Amino acid sequence: MKINKKEIFALLGIISFIIIAIILTNIITQNNNIVFNKKSSNYIYAKGRVEKIFYDDTDIKDKGKNDNYLRKQELNIKILTGNNKGELYKIRNTIETIDVYHIIVHEGDKVLLNMTEDGSGKLTSIHIYERNREPYVYFMTILFVVSLIVVGGKQGAKSVITLIITGILIIKVLLPLILCGYNPIILTIILCTVIVMITLFIIGGINKKTLTAAFGTLGGVLIAGIISQIVGYGAKVTGLADEHAKTLAFLHNSIHLNFKGILFAGIIIGALGAVMDVCMSIASSMSEIVELKPKISNKQLIKSGMNIGKDIMGTMSNTLILAYVGGTFQLLLLLMAENVSYTQIVNLDMIISQIITALSGSIGLVWSIPITVFIGVLFNKIKSYGGNHGR
Repeated sequence: MKINKKEIFALLGIISFIIIAIILTNIITQNNNIVFNKKSSNYIYAKGRVEKIFYDDTDIKDKGKNDNYLRKQELNIKILTGNNKGELYKIRNTIETIDVYHIIVHEGDKVLLNMTEDGSGKLTSIHIYERNREPYVYFMTILFVVSLIVVGGKQGAKSVITLIITGILIIKVLLPLILCGYNPIILTIILCTVIVMITLFIIGGINKKTLTAAFGTLGGVLIAGIISQIVGYGAKVTGLADEHAKTLAFLHNSIHLNFKGILFAGIIIGALGAVMDVCMSIASSMSEIVELKPKISNKQLIKSGMNIGKDIMGTMSNTLILAYVGGTFQLLLLLMAENVSYTQIVNLDMIISQIITALSGSIGLVWSIPITVFIGVLFNKIKSYGGNHGR
């Protein structure tokens, strides 16, 4: 896998930009007295392993007791991380039968513990907080990266790089600045512009094909953002329909966050990937057409580009809608199980927010197609895609 000097310099420039952006973000957060690593509780978290179970009545059905009786497990737990690593403790895992979500463990299971300690550092309580699922996350991540590289080769490796860059920019730049109280929509538009340029330039190189895809993507994403704001403000959505938004508003009410803006920012980010995919596919196809037929007329090129876009649109719009439906699947099941009427459902803040999210993203995707096609034709009119300049 050969990498030329231009790619190395471009990558170094991108890395330098990211480092500077993170440093500036840290300075801004410090000036605003925002501390993100501050502990929200007195609990200490550590990984542990169930060594032995002494008593377990979780499978016993006692018809003589009330359905809400307590079941329990008594077990030895070994702490695997932290200051108490290697220590063995006997604890009780109590389960209420009324709880829908409960954790019943077996010998050898790895769990996440929450613990409290006194002033001298001695542990005063240990409880099972969750199952330890980290290994599965790492396995899936490694499998995903390996799959990209094995199937995609050099392009797959570039995709991995762009994903890492996108993740860093969102987690280390966008989210901290939003928590500082800055306008989430403006921040998201700026960051999406940067992500689009970096992603497409790394994957496709700096050429007219990439610029076509980049401008088409930004056009589609901006349309999605504008429509979502118009409809959102008209429908008077609060941005607080989601339970996580409510929790954030309750726990950090001193920050005065713009929850409507955060909702619309999420819509823009949610539409970005699908729109970028569509625009790059169209720009790449148009580039191939012009290379094979350099003297093609603008009218024919527009027709070909639109035909390509229509084929992609049919599947990608379904993909976007189904992705949002999948995210609210449990909510839809709950509403159906409770026999909630259509009028009630469609007027719920949480439902209208999801509808606006799904449809505005899909509208942006649809309109990104003609935008990309006409920008591609414009670049072709200025100078042909053909040769090394267009590839």
